[in-house]
Amino acid sequence: MNYSTISADVISYTSLLEEEKRELETGIKELLSDLTNKYEKYSFYGRLVQGDYIECALKSPKYALRIALLLKTYIKTFEFNKKKEKRVRLKYFNEHGIRLAVAIAPLEKIDPKKGIIDGEAIYLSGRAIKNLSSSDKQKIVIKNTMFFCSHDKKLQEQFDTFFSLLDTIIAKCSAKQSEIIYYKLLDLSEKEISEKLDKYQSTISQHSTAAGWLSIEKAVIYFENTIQ
Repeated sequence: MNYSTISADVISYTSLLEEEKRELETGIKELLSDLTNKYEKYSFYGRLVQGDYIECALKSPKYALRIALLLKTYIKTFEFNKKKEKRVRLKYFNEHGIRLAVAIAPLEKIDPKKGIIDGEAIYLSGRAIKNLSSSDKQKIVIKNTMFFCSHDKKLQEQFDTFFSLLDTIIAKCSAKQSEIIYYKLLDLSEKEISEKLDKYQSTISQHSTAAGWLSIEKAVIYFENTIQ
């Protein structure tokens, strides 16, 4: 039986101030708690390791992309450096938020109480992130931050390009646009989002269109209809 896992690390985490790290850490933990409740039926389990590394697992591979994008867009809503201090690498955090890999493969064990995620899927996604983090450590240019892993060659080829295209769209989203995409991924209507953010519905619609929501939505629906 195939599970899905997501491994992710925060980009340019060391460039954040201590109070920014704590704010981000609190937000990620709250998000993982919300996702645990929302995807309880699929045994979702997510954890934050050492402040800048995230691991998630769930029984239904179908929702892996949606959850990955929820993580990505939520973290991009954090917009630091409002005082414009000279922190060169911080712009990569604001642009990309996190680097993530989604894997679809068997898992031997998920035990939230003992903090265990063990099996092929978590090895695949974790290895992808570890290799990328190591190779990009000294580089300033970040080319890709979303990856798909599977031993199924056809599936790998199909969704590797797919993830790369989504990565390009999300990277161009502002913090405000990312927030709206985040709520849309949670299936909130534009009316509900406008009420939550205290903005005109027309403003929500404009941000949604500019962010490329129609393409993102089609991609998520296609993934959920293809991966079972």
